[in-house]
Amino acid sequence: MQNIEYKLTREGWGRALVELGKENPEVVVLVGDLAASTSVNLFKEAFPDRFIECGIAEQNMATIAAGLSLTGKIPFFATYGAFASCRAADQIRVTICYSNLNVKIGGAHGGISVGPDGATHQAMEEIAIMRSLPNMKMIVPADYYETFKATKAAAAINGPVYIRFGREKVPVVTDESTPFVFGKSNVMHEGSDVAIIACGVMVYEALQAAEMLAQVGISTRVINMHTLKPLDEGAIIAAARDCGAIITAEEHQIYGGLGSAVAQVVAREYPVPMDYVAVMDRFGESGKPDELLDEFGLRSTDIVEKANRVLKMKLNGWRAI
Repeated sequence: MQNIEYKLTREGWGRALVELGKENPEVVVLVGDLAASTSVNLFKEAFPDRFIECGIAEQNMATIAAGLSLTGKIPFFATYGAFASCRAADQIRVTICYSNLNVKIGGAHGGISVGPDGATHQAMEEIAIMRSLPNMKMIVPADYYETFKATKAAAAINGPVYIRFGREKVPVVTDESTPFVFGKSNVMHEGSDVAIIACGVMVYEALQAAEMLAQVGISTRVINMHTLKPLDEGAIIAAARDCGAIITAEEHQIYGGLGSAVAQVVAREYPVPMDYVAVMDRFGESGKPDELLDEFGLRSTDIVEKANRVLKMKLNGWRAI
């Protein structure tokens, strides 16, 4: 992949909110003292009368958003993913999800992208937490354009939606014309030997891995599973049937994330050899995001290593390698 452009996913979220504000006067935005960091300052500048600064009080912000939704508003609230998924988990579960309220949550600085801020701010558990809540929908877009489209799509979905995006600029792997359908994954690279199912920034790493595998004659299907709930089970079953081996790649804990979700479908519908590229049950640490991707084994080379392993299992009748 040559001449890769890098853009902020959080800016896609912020610019989409401005467009939504123009289209619908019922859209309101709340933030927990992080307006610039989450790019909702763009909405504040355009619609100051529909913007609420809640301060460092994420639980209160979730409850205020719930109340606004009951008046017919469409509230979007933003904070770091670590704070939304953990600090406000009770309010999201009981006040928002239990009543299936129309609240949209922007979990910014997800994964290790917050870099030097370290373990307390590096949310690597949000997929597991938010996917487990009844009525919650979840999107993990791959880049700027997909985050923009995901945010626009969330406004049209009835009920709670969680959108996870990062802090740093990430490679752009889609464009304005790339289709985005909520609940429907995109095949980014066709192949028949092994499938890589990825979300978020790992879609780029998966595409890189596909190129590396192609150099040794391995045909790789890359699936951008941007919607984590509801999951595109049809695409997973097709990948298992057509390729016979699957790797998942995510910037998230090994437990309860994309890999676990895909494995449930594969085990139930079409069992094939699988392996996982994820954070292996450890907390984050301070460092530059690129350094941390290396440290946590979240690179294309790690995907290639796991792909070779499942291919050997496939060729050897499922025997462990």
